[in-house]
Amino acid sequence: MCTVLEVSRSGYYKWIKREPSAREKRLKALDRKIRRLFNHFKKRAGSPTITAVLRKNGTAVSSKTVSRRMKEMGLKSITVRKVTATTNSKHDLPVFENVLNRQFTVLAPNKAWVTDITYIQTGEGWLYLASVMDLYSRRIVGFSMGARMTRELVLDALEKAYKRRKPEPGLIHHSDRGSQYASHDYRAKLQEYKMIGSMSRKGNCYDNACIESFHSTLKKEFVYQTKFKTRKQAMRELYAYIEFDYNRLRPHSTLGYETAHHFEQIYYRNQAV
Repeated sequence: MCTVLEVSRSGYYKWIKREPSAREKRLKALDRKIRRLFNHFKKRAGSPTITAVLRKNGTAVSSKTVSRRMKEMGLKSITVRKVTATTNSKHDLPVFENVLNRQFTVLAPNKAWVTDITYIQTGEGWLYLASVMDLYSRRIVGFSMGARMTRELVLDALEKAYKRRKPEPGLIHHSDRGSQYASHDYRAKLQEYKMIGSMSRKGNCYDNACIESFHSTLKKEFVYQTKFKTRKQAMRELYAYIEFDYNRLRPHSTLGYETAHHFEQIYYRNQAV
């Protein structure tokens, strides 16, 4: 081999026994941190998220460097796939004005909630998921799953959110114009809870962008990577993803790369001072 490479044997052995340079040691240490975070986030985080978390933990590094190191290690985050709308807005039921009006940044928990329905394929057919998100922390505060897309499904998600959070009167509740949300029973429940109803403008998905973004994230990071044989399996695993992975593990760029759970903890800790 030395002859082919035109190097001396002494030079070759000196090369393989040499100590790694300081730069090489730094890169190896960085690679270990990147891989640890990539696995910690269950292979769902890309270089921007990993860069932000590294910086928060005291590692000064550029996003280009992290991206390059991830590429060299073959670490690739899960990619986005298209999500299709599900709710039926072609009805004659009364609708609310767009009170929220894309004011997605709020100053405290339990001031504005957004909600929507999505669907998940299983071996037994479709499973529908209704979710309720608190806009302050992007935390999912209530959700319900079932084999049919009914008003009972969305009512159950709302009731779970209300019982968990017990918001004060005046909370803005925003949804699309789906018949489930425009139903008499749902409107009556909002009135009972003293919530202010708000609905997206007709055909404008951006008015409810935050909850639609959650459902997109749910699908790209989890649903599209999993085969659910039964609805029961899907319900069990979706519960774990939402309550633990999404609410407690996943950093959100809109929250300065804090998790939803920790972002709320910071808020309540500051209120107690």
